[in-house]
Amino acid sequence: MNKLETIKNLFNDYEIRSIWDEEKEEYYFSVVDVVGALTNNDYQKARNYWKWLKNKLTSEGSQLVSNTNQLKLKSNDGKSYIQDVLDTQNILRLIESIPSPNAEPFKMWLAKLGQLRKWEEMSQKKQKMI
Repeated sequence: MNKLETIKNLFNDYEIRSIWDEEKEEYYFSVVDVVGALTNNDYQKARNYWKWLKNKLTSEGSQLVSNTNQLKLKSNDGKSYIQDVLDTQNILRLIESIPSPNAEPFKMWLAKLGQLRKWEEMSQKKQKMI
């Protein structure tokens, strides 16, 4: 990945850490952050929920867990830790696995985030042409 900076975005006051892969033009989102936003839980409870859900999905034969990557994301303490991350397509699959009233608003938030990224890239390309 060309850009390994942790990007912090807010969804309903929940911090969602992500990394933008310039080569693949894809976001990778912290699974625990997304789980926390969907379940309205703090980091520790979201982490436990993800651990439980991973076991459940694995036993059901889901490919979602296999598609999980691990990247270093910056934490609130300023240090970087290895975290489970998923790309946008697999985050949408994760959302379908978690019963939550926040599911649809989160999908809309993801769509807006993607539109913003495309707009930024178009602006950068125009500036390079000038």
